[in-house]
Amino acid sequence: MQSEDRTTLRRRILAERARISPDSLRDWSLAITTRALALPILASATVVFVYMHFRSEVRTGELIKDLLVRGRTVCVPHTLPEQSLLQAVRICDPEHDVAPGYRGIPEPLPGLLARAVVSPRDIDAVIVPGSVFDSGGGRLGYGGGYYDRFLGLEAPEAVRIALAFGLQVVKKVPAEPHDQFMDFVVTEENLYDCRRMRHAQDSRISR
Repeated sequence: MQSEDRTTLRRRILAERARISPDSLRDWSLAITTRALALPILASATVVFVYMHFRSEVRTGELIKDLLVRGRTVCVPHTLPEQSLLQAVRICDPEHDVAPGYRGIPEPLPGLLARAVVSPRDIDAVIVPGSVFDSGGGRLGYGGGYYDRFLGLEAPEAVRIALAFGLQVVKKVPAEPHDQFMDFVVTEENLYDCRRMRHAQDSRISR
């Protein structure tokens, strides 16, 4: 029954997100970017992994450009569907270093894969997409588990920063044991510090 609840919730929130007007999508994304960039972790991070936005997700173009201007190493996801994994690949120009890849999502050009792969253990912060969140850091992705595996197994020490519109934040996400909690959830109007809940989850898992 819980799986059905998760599926229904995900579909409902994504349908609401898809109805956001282009102007609001732009303005809210800029507000979220400004709020995220004010986080101390992004002021001190050396390597940042950032999703490339797709469809009605919070736009990450300006965030990537700002991080590059600040001298950060920025890497973006390359999807390995056969292994159900994400690969972190460094880019220097978000307009020319990416092209539509897995399921049409922007990904690094094939030529970068041989020379620009970044070890997940070197990543200081991960900018995470998703469908539904709560104020305690709970997250529902899109059903593939790519980010849960990446965060839980490959980059467990990285700070997790989720970007979401306010309408994506619900009272409580129906979490399952494999779901990874966020350290911060950033919306156009709020910043939720969820580190206590995330570390409580990590403590339970490690026992």
